[in-house]
Amino acid sequence: MNFEQWIEIIPVDIKSDTIWKIEAYQLGLFLSDLCWEDSEKIIAAHRFSLADQLYRSAGSISANIAEGYSRLSNKEKARYCEISLGSAREA
Repeated sequence: MNFEQWIEIIPVDIKSDTIWKIEAYQLGLFLSDLCWEDSEKIIAAHRFSLADQLYRSAGSISANIAEGYSRLSNKEKARYCEISLGSAREA
């Protein structure tokens, strides 16, 4: 599935949230879904901790963007963006 196909199956409730305007948030969610499929294959190879690390780090990208988006100060927002970047590198 490509990004455009994936967007079509996202519920309206998610796409109507103001955070949906942030492309990095969308891409983080998309990556998380892709990593779920990869994690299933890694689990089949009995590499449980690797699958867990991949899925948690990929999911953390959009989660940290969302948490930072909710913060009032730009300093806090930037901090969560940095955390999100670290999660992207980890994934």
